[in-house]
Amino acid sequence: MQKIVILTLAVAVTGVFAMAQWTRGGGRDGRAGVPDWENDAELPHDKFTFARVQYSGYGRGFGGWRVDYPDADLNFSYRVEQLTAIKADPDVEVVEFARDKIKEYPFVYITDPRSISLGDDEVKGFREYLLNGGFFMADDFWSESEWDAFYREMKRVLPDVEPVDLPVEHPLFNHVFPLDEKPQVPSEDWYRSHGYSSGQEALDDGVTWETKRYETVPPLPAYYAYFDDKGRMMGIACHNTDVGDGWEEEGATPWYFKHFSEPKSYPMGINILIYAMTH
Repeated sequence: MQKIVILTLAVAVTGVFAMAQWTRGGGRDGRAGVPDWENDAELPHDKFTFARVQYSGYGRGFGGWRVDYPDADLNFSYRVEQLTAIKADPDVEVVEFARDKIKEYPFVYITDPRSISLGDDEVKGFREYLLNGGFFMADDFWSESEWDAFYREMKRVLPDVEPVDLPVEHPLFNHVFPLDEKPQVPSEDWYRSHGYSSGQEALDDGVTWETKRYETVPPLPAYYAYFDDKGRMMGIACHNTDVGDGWEEEGATPWYFKHFSEPKSYPMGINILIYAMTH
């Protein structure tokens, strides 16, 4: 797997960076307007490359593994390069559980995991990846039924492992950026599609979740960790939240950037990445 030199900068959660001047879609060279940069010529392999997993499942169109791709991946890589001393690759990768390429990347991202339906070769490849030092971040699924679907699939991968819902006091939530609550991030455009005239109107009502049937009983965000038999964290499943949408949509509106991208999505993502690479 890639060697990554891990250094971090001690910075406050808010007021760290300016809102992006680009929005999703279009852009030059498929980068959707995300700034480009050069890899370090002297240490070309000492870098973090964002790797997203393409998995078998029932997602349609831009659902399933494609959700927020590639804007979330590119934006997160750019912010890692900007906010930490980690060298990040300006390019992103798509990998598969059943192919050897995944072994080159110590950190992989899985989105919309409710739709995962792995073949036997993918189950075997995913298990080998995790037991040999790999780490996954699963993100963007809501409700107990979606959790149950992911839980069942992970039982095929790691039948002897029970996930642990981490308390907010766990070092993961304070590894680089101090967070005093488990971040819950909704999709930027979910509000308007469910009857709100703006995201700010929804925030004024205290709504930070996507599943409409929970409007009277908000679902609590949970961060389920998977540990091996030596206590190493192999992955984190971010449930009842959509951390990656805060990356993808950071340039959509000032209110979304202010309330979600800057104080929640980027701090949580960077905390997870650096915790995974240093423990």
